[in-house]
Amino acid sequence: MGEQADGSTGAEVSGTFSAAGDEKVPKMSGGPRARVLGEVAAEVLSARREHPVRVALDGCSAAGKTTLANELAGVLRWHTAREVIRAELDYFKRAPELRTTYPIESSESYYYEVYDYDAIRERLLKPLGPGGDRRYVNGLRDTSARTQLAVPPRTAAPDAILIADGTFLQRPELNNYWDLRIYVHVTFETVLRRGAVRDAAWMDSREAAAHRYRTRYIPGERLYINQIHPADRAQLVLNNEDPATLTITRRPAPRR
Repeated sequence: MGEQADGSTGAEVSGTFSAAGDEKVPKMSGGPRARVLGEVAAEVLSARREHPVRVALDGCSAAGKTTLANELAGVLRWHTAREVIRAELDYFKRAPELRTTYPIESSESYYYEVYDYDAIRERLLKPLGPGGDRRYVNGLRDTSARTQLAVPPRTAAPDAILIADGTFLQRPELNNYWDLRIYVHVTFETVLRRGAVRDAAWMDSREAAAHRYRTRYIPGERLYINQIHPADRAQLVLNNEDPATLTITRRPAPRR
């Protein structure tokens, strides 16, 4: 998800942030998207561990990750009594004043400095992993990263499922802490088109939003793709160019 000029994504959190992500999503009608989400849910449910299963939905800004993650969580809740935890990793950004290595509006700052990878690992992923105490939080700051949130720790069930979405989720700081990696693919042309429409309201115009995508988000995401090759590492790749006809590519031997 893109940020506003002050680091915000435009999303608002009122009051205390809900760490549960317990909301149900409406049951979807049939069609290719519903069938693919059913396949993905089956893959998630087959990934049994002796600790909560940690699932990453990785991809570029405006790829549709959060919508997919919410839908997947809803499908899982429909099919299993296991606890399903949602986390949007935009709630783990570093405060803007801590991003000092690169110019704040640069693609390098976006890629290297926006997210608090240590907090994601220590407060969310490691507690849910092998030997963890299962006490986690799924957010620390609002999406502007300027306001700390009162997120009480929760204790996950031993067989819980974490569905987390965000950008750069397979960076070295996080990659070994996922049990299933899903990469949501769209072209950069689609990122630009969707992002400019989605973010026009808080960037004043589509032109301003498109400029920010061209100069900051897309170059930062190119850095990630060129360094990490996230689609090659992922066990599943979803093509979300046309959300109505979502398709899936399986990667039986992911590169690590």
